[in-house]
Amino acid sequence: MIPDDDPTRTLTVADPDDPATTFVSLVGNTYAMLITGAQTNGRYCLIDMCVPDGGGPPPHRHDFEEMFTVLEGELEFTFRGEKHVVKAGSTVNIPANAPHFFRNTSGAPARMLCMCTPAGQDEYFLRIGTVVDGWDAPPPQLTDDERADQRRRAGELASTYRSEFL
Repeated sequence: MIPDDDPTRTLTVADPDDPATTFVSLVGNTYAMLITGAQTNGRYCLIDMCVPDGGGPPPHRHDFEEMFTVLEGELEFTFRGEKHVVKAGSTVNIPANAPHFFRNTSGAPARMLCMCTPAGQDEYFLRIGTVVDGWDAPPPQLTDDERADQRRRAGELASTYRSEFL
């Protein structure tokens, strides 16, 4: 039986150009929080990711599903040690708990949508990254101590957000 409609939940229209969109700079990438776990009762989050040439996270794994749709450019995904070049128009699904990472090795910026289910990655990024004004905002110029503090927080909070760095 399908539960009754919950009228307290509303339609969400996500527009990265909306002034209310929150942008986070993390490891040189800029992430727009399009749909948050707070808006989906924790079911999923949707993040628009701009990844500069050379950008991408360190190897990691997490106990949730993650799906990427490449909108512009191309990225190299390493999944369980095997590299895959993924171009605009393609979608990649990363099963929960599988070791992976991505890197932009294309020589040009890339952009992709990332959906995590259940949500939580959005909150994690907000807790370890730096909120910036938008796509064009330069990444913050962190001191060595600030970078070390960001890495420390990422490591300390990883288990809270069901993640592990490898």
